[in-house]
Amino acid sequence: AAMLPLLPLTLLLLHSCFPRRGSSLLPQEGLPWKKTEFALRLYHSVAAGENGTNFVISPAGVSLALEILQFGAQGNTSRQLADALGYTVHVRDFMHAVYSTLRNSSQGTKTELACTLFVQVGTPLSPCFVEQVSTWANSSVEPVDLSKSNGTTIQTNKEESEQLTVMVLRLPAITPKVRPLGKLYIWLALVSTVTFQSRWQKTFSSMDSQPLPFTSAHGLVFRVPMMHQTAEVNYGQFQDAMGHQVSLLELPYLGRAASLFLVLSRDRDTPLDHIEPQLTARVLHLWTSRLRRTRMDVFLPRFRIQNQFNLKSILRSWGVIDLFDPLKANLKGISGQDGFYVSEAIHKAKMEVSEEGSKASAATALLLLKRSRVPVFKANRPFLFFLRESSTGFVFTIGRVSNPLD
Repeated sequence: AAMLPLLPLTLLLLHSCFPRRGSSLLPQEGLPWKKTEFALRLYHSVAAGENGTNFVISPAGVSLALEILQFGAQGNTSRQLADALGYTVHVRDFMHAVYSTLRNSSQGTKTELACTLFVQVGTPLSPCFVEQVSTWANSSVEPVDLSKSNGTTIQTNKEESEQLTVMVLRLPAITPKVRPLGKLYIWLALVSTVTFQSRWQKTFSSMDSQPLPFTSAHGLVFRVPMMHQTAEVNYGQFQDAMGHQVSLLELPYLGRAASLFLVLSRDRDTPLDHIEPQLTARVLHLWTSRLRRTRMDVFLPRFRIQNQFNLKSILRSWGVIDLFDPLKANLKGISGQDGFYVSEAIHKAKMEVSEEGSKASAATALLLLKRSRVPVFKANRPFLFFLRESSTGFVFTIGRVSNPLD
C-alpha cells in the first residue's frame, strides 16, 4: 500500500473578506483542467533537470502554497502568481468543493491538504488576510518564535508529513521585534502539507512477489522486488501525438476515492522521456475516461522515492520574478506594509508503494505467470505514476520510477 501519515487540522469558516464573483473570473468548469495543467507543468519542469532518475512531486502542495500567497499579493506580483497557477483563488465554489471532498474519509482512505502560516509573535497581520487564509483548504495561522530558526530548517509540528512545501517570507529592514539571522529577518513561514493514507482495493499477495528483471532508464538490468496480482483493473492502450504507443493502468485504493495511475511505454525501445512531453490535461482526461475493465496479470515493483527541490528556480522560469525580489515583491495584503518577499521556496516529497508483509516467493509468481491466459501489464522498465482523486480528477502526487532500487 502507499501510506502517508494523516495530519488533522481545523477548518474555520469565514467569508467576509472574499470578493464577489464576477464575469472576469475563470468558469468553475475549467478549474479541474487548470489544476491538472499546473500539475503537469510542474512535472515537466522538474523532469527537465532529472533525466533518467526517480523523482516525485506534489503539485497539490505547491499550488496550495501559491494560493495562500495570492491572498496577500497585489499588483504585478499577483498577476505573476495567477499566470503561474493558471487561475485565481477568487473562483471559490469549485475550489471549496474540491478541498471539502479531500477532507472526507471513506472506507479506510484518508486524504488531506493543509496549510499553516507560522507567524513571528508580534507581527501584525491584516484581519482580512487572516480570514481568507483560515477558510482555505484546512489552513490556519499560528504565532511562533521564528527567530530561533533559519530559512531552510523551519521546525514545525508537520515534520512527519510526506509531502511538504515551505515558503519563508522575510523583511530586509532591521526591526527590534525580531532577532537577526545574518542580515535578514524571518517574519512568516508558510508550510503546506499533503497527506494520503490508504490500502489497495485489491491487495498484492506477499506470496506472489519475487525478484524479476527491470531495465533502468540507462539500459542497465537489475533484479528488483516485483509485486504481482491477477485482478479486474481499468486498462487502456493509446497513441500519443507523436505516435508513441502507451499503456495506462488504474489501481484503485479502498473505497475507490483515489487511484494510482501507471503510464508505461508499450515499446521497450521508446524512452519514457519521449512520451512525457506529450502528456497534457486534455490527453490525460481523454485516456482516463476511455479505460476499460479488464482482467489482467499486473506486475509492479515495490518502490520508495524521496527527494527535495528548490522551487525558486522553477517559479522564476515561469515568470514569477517579483515574489523573490526584496525591492519588487508586493505582498502588502498580508499586513498592510511593504517589504515582505519570499526568500526560500522548498518542496519535499515522498512516495512509497508496497504490499504488506512482503516475502519473495519465486516459485509461486513464476507458476502464476506460466498458467496465465489473461493480458499482462508488467512495469519492468521506467514508468510514470500519478495519484488522483476520483470524483474531481485532483492530482495529489506525480512522479517517475526509473530504477526501483535507487
